[in-house]
Amino acid sequence: MDHRETKKQQLILGPFQGKVACQTIAFGRGVCGTAASTQTTQLVPDVEQFPGHIACDGDSKSEIVVPIVAGEGGSRKVVAIIDIDCAVLNGFDEVDKKYLEQLAELLGRSCDW
Repeated sequence: MDHRETKKQQLILGPFQGKVACQTIAFGRGVCGTAASTQTTQLVPDVEQFPGHIACDGDSKSEIVVPIVAGEGGSRKVVAIIDIDCAVLNGFDEVDKKYLEQLAELLGRSCDW
């Protein structure tokens, strides 16, 4: 029997601009954790309508979270995320999503994770 503990995957807050926020977020929790666990962009027009949204900044009304994924094939893993909040509803659109995903892809390929 293997008695090793399994480490839960979590995001750890890095450099940011804004009000004091959460320090860690488990994969699958909130908008950031959902983006990390699914490896897909979360475009949220109204954060109040997102189940389990973590309100790190009460002024946030909409949000986009783009995972930065590194690796090839089955070894692809989330190494960071781009998380941008907006103080108005519907602050982001498909154009924002497209270019932020391109940035995330470039970072995932170009950085030594």
